[in-house]
Amino acid sequence: MKTVAAVLLVLALASWAGPLHPAADTLAVLRLPLVALAALAVIWTSWPRAVRWPLAALALLALGQVVAMKLAAPAPGGFSVYQKNLLYRNAQIPQLAQDILAAAPDVITLQELTGRNGEILDRLAPDYPHHTTCPFYSWSRNAVLSRHPVLPGGTLCLPGQGIAGLHLDTPQGPVWVLSLHLRWPFPHPQGAQAEAVEEVIAGLEGPVVLSGDFNMVPWGHSVGRLTQAAGLRRAGPLHPTYWLAPHGWPAGQVLPIPLPLDQVWSPGGGLAENRPLFGSDHAGVLARVRLDAD
Repeated sequence: MKTVAAVLLVLALASWAGPLHPAADTLAVLRLPLVALAALAVIWTSWPRAVRWPLAALALLALGQVVAMKLAAPAPGGFSVYQKNLLYRNAQIPQLAQDILAAAPDVITLQELTGRNGEILDRLAPDYPHHTTCPFYSWSRNAVLSRHPVLPGGTLCLPGQGIAGLHLDTPQGPVWVLSLHLRWPFPHPQGAQAEAVEEVIAGLEGPVVLSGDFNMVPWGHSVGRLTQAAGLRRAGPLHPTYWLAPHGWPAGQVLPIPLPLDQVWSPGGGLAENRPLFGSDHAGVLARVRLDAD
């Protein structure tokens, strides 16, 4: 049991080492179960009480920070964002478009926009006449749609880097709205992608709203470097938006892992709620955020 406890403790601690190696972000995705298992294993070792209980208490403290994220109920702001990874083969676009129009957000951020689900742009165009798209994978694009007009030169596109943006003239002042789609973490090149996107975000002037499918938990280093570059806070509370199950496992025969991959960040944070799947494998997020830092 001592060996098991030691290994679990090392893996749990390594999940904070994202600045040192991108593999640590993969462990960050699993931080909660790693910390919980490490705490249980430590308690059942024959180590002295003076060692066991402080280590277990530290593990529980780490779990408590995530619980606090889930229980927090921040105040809503006056700028609304509807975030959605569409899923490339989505067949429920009419229902999704109806939900978006009923929510009437200021802006919409989309990922996995393809020829199979692209009709959503036409369905939303009367209410959201301003939009941009940018290629990510060879088969998908990111998009930002807005009620508000675009400022001169206010279009951002990094082909292949998973980001599209508009610089908008809103009643609350100019704001950049970015739609982000990060790749999966290590061994996939999420770290290198985040580094490239960070340089662009750090060069933007004025408030930024960063919204998308991060393919990473909010405490991952890839997310932290992007949000810190623009001084952003996450709209909460914490909700899972994607349920990870082993590839090929039949539905109902495995308990999927809930992950909060879809997130909305702004200078002042805000209040977020999940929207239904509507044909996607990601829940939508409707966030009411603040554009001014507290």
